[in-house]
Amino acid sequence: MKKLKEFFIPFSGLKLGKHEFEYTIDNTFFESFGYGEFNSSSVNLKAVLNKMNTMMELDIKASGSVNVNCDLTSEPYNQEIESDLQLVIKFGEAYNDEDDEILILPHGEYQLNIAQYVYEMLVLAVPQKRVHPGVLDGTLKSEALNKLEELQPKETKENKQDTDPRWDGLKKLLTDK
Repeated sequence: MKKLKEFFIPFSGLKLGKHEFEYTIDNTFFESFGYGEFNSSSVNLKAVLNKMNTMMELDIKASGSVNVNCDLTSEPYNQEIESDLQLVIKFGEAYNDEDDEILILPHGEYQLNIAQYVYEMLVLAVPQKRVHPGVLDGTLKSEALNKLEELQPKETKENKQDTDPRWDGLKKLLTDK
């Protein structure tokens, strides 16, 4: 994975307070991580870095869509996604990102790369089971669905009123009191 240099935030030169960074993410971003699950993607990302005296807060919000294949029909469709992430950045002896919400940077660090956080946030924003909206409302027409319908077992409804004669003997016991 190459470090995406546009995702470096050089915080050392920033004044105290909030600073906004905006990004437009397409498939080249995901390909740089070796992730090929999306046919295409168009996501707008806004990162707000709040720089304070001893720490920083990073608030990332993303919204857009990714084109994925339906798990049921393999038909491509646009999946809307929205996600956000809050991260507290502190300074310490060594780099530590073991906590999901707290990042510790070594003293003397002057920039932060948010690409990995953005990548994980967006991949996790897509539902695990991807179902084309047309499957849910019945409007999707595809060869796969037509074949499934054609091969579906025919339901035969036979309302048998005949009961097993062994049960009749037991029912008689209930009424013979």
